Amino acid sequence: MNSNETDKIYNSIKIPDLHQKNPVEADNMGRKDYAVNSVLVDKGLFYEIEYDSCPIEGVGKFVLKPLKIVPQKKNEIKELFYAMRDISKNHQSNYGYNRFLDKRIQQDIASVFYKQGIFMKDFTDDYDGEMPLSSYYPNYQMMSYEQLRTYFTWRTNVRKGNVADTSISYAFIYIYELLNNIGVKDPSEGLDKLMFFWEAFREYNKAIDKYVLRWLKDYHIYYQLPHTFKEFADQNGLSEHYPKLEDTDDHFNLFCAISKYDIRKSMFYTEDKTELITDCFNYVMVKIKQVFLENGLHFENSIFAPTKKMSVWQPFRDALFYGRLKQPDRRVVLSQNEIYVCRENKWGFNTVITSESGRCLIGYVMKRMEAELRRLTKYKYKLSADVNTVTHSVMQKLYEIGLSLENIITSSVTEFYKEATKIILKVDQGSLNKIRREALSTQEKLIVEQEEDAIIPVIREIIEDKPEPVTDVWENFKNILGDVERQALMKLVSGEQEIKQFADKNGVMLEVLIVGINEKAMDCIGDGILDDDFTVFDEYMIKVKEIQV
Repeated sequence: MNSNETDKIYNSIKIPDLHQKNPVEADNMGRKDYAVNSVLVDKGLFYEIEYDSCPIEGVGKFVLKPLKIVPQKKNEIKELFYAMRDISKNHQSNYGYNRFLDKRIQQDIASVFYKQGIFMKDFTDDYDGEMPLSSYYPNYQMMSYEQLRTYFTWRTNVRKGNVADTSISYAFIYIYELLNNIGVKDPSEGLDKLMFFWEAFREYNKAIDKYVLRWLKDYHIYYQLPHTFKEFADQNGLSEHYPKLEDTDDHFNLFCAISKYDIRKSMFYTEDKTELITDCFNYVMVKIKQVFLENGLHFENSIFAPTKKMSVWQPFRDALFYGRLKQPDRRVVLSQNEIYVCRENKWGFNTVITSESGRCLIGYVMKRMEAELRRLTKYKYKLSADVNTVTHSVMQKLYEIGLSLENIITSSVTEFYKEATKIILKVDQGSLNKIRREALSTQEKLIVEQEEDAIIPVIREIIEDKPEPVTDVWENFKNILGDVERQALMKLVSGEQEIKQFADKNGVMLEVLIVGINEKAMDCIGDGILDDDFTVFDEYMIKVKEIQV
């Protein structure tokens, strides 16, 4: 560039705006030896710059020409994934996983997972590719486009009954969905699908076993299913994984296990009476709970009252689970040493489920029920149940509101027995009318006038000919005891510690002596009166003291 050129002054020329009235007048100008460049501007238009067609040397003329840009075809699946991801906006978990161990962050991630899962619950896919996934606490938000398509295609086939091998992280996502009841109509269907998937996928990877076995129990605690967990475990061959499991709805066996008095060990509890006794107990329990509830009390709270502070329990630990359901206050007892309590939608757990007073209370209910059943069935031996042996605080509450547990049990057993032994006769009305006519005809032939004075002695004789009252069972017990046995009882109730020396002195083994006394007690009063420590049960102490040597 020479000095003359550096001194040249260039004047600015205004570029025509987009709304120029005659933007194409340059087309009328000469076009030889020109080059064209395009620059993209807003609204899909181009400026076309023509050189060598402008009066000023080296300056081009802008020519505005409209040119429509064809938009790319929409990817509907991507758009759906974008909409799903938008659900996580305004959530703490949207800020990453650096605080994942924070319980609140975990719950927030679980909440997002549940909402996204509901959003995608009906989506199906047929992706040809396959992208693996390996992550702890896998979820939709962390997955790429290819991973999402891989998962939903695999899930589509699983729902059709075709469970193929895949990344275990995908398997856990599907399990999380079922634990949250995503894609199922109710908890029962969710449990069926969970069992189907577990049994199929464990053929590829058994690493899910330790989690699923724990979550199956949680599933029965959290969701109120029509069957018990014990029934489920038995039917599916899983009992070996839960060795101490009790049937939570079989209150009879559960209460027998914790009761101070186990009716199953009574001589009255025979094979032919098993159904009668269990049905009666369940009936009595329903009546007691109803009366308690009507008066602001809770019977099972009186029995299953942990003596220690309960630990916080979280359903489906190690899973992405969103506890969206409002849980009613309730207790779930899985064994003698395992109780779960929900109060104000918060769960607690304890291994101690009852106190000594609770065991005495349920023991009295059982014993009082059996005593009444013995009376109604005219059993040869009576049984006594002393309500004064129950020291539970609920007894005072009952007394204050004018209720008697003894009366509640007695009336309930009577109602049950009356209904259980009711005989229903189906009478043919035509046959009944015929019988009546024949009876009237016979009656007319047999009527004989009798003096009233002749009838009265007969009636009096019938009335006065009643059976002798039953002898007191404790008197019977006293009479069948041998001298050594009576003396041994006296030593036991007086608190003497030389019972072993006493047995040796009389040439009898102590164990044999105690067994003999208990067997005779069972024959007379229907229960043993000595425990394994050679101590008289508190409830029988007064009666035993009344026995004279």
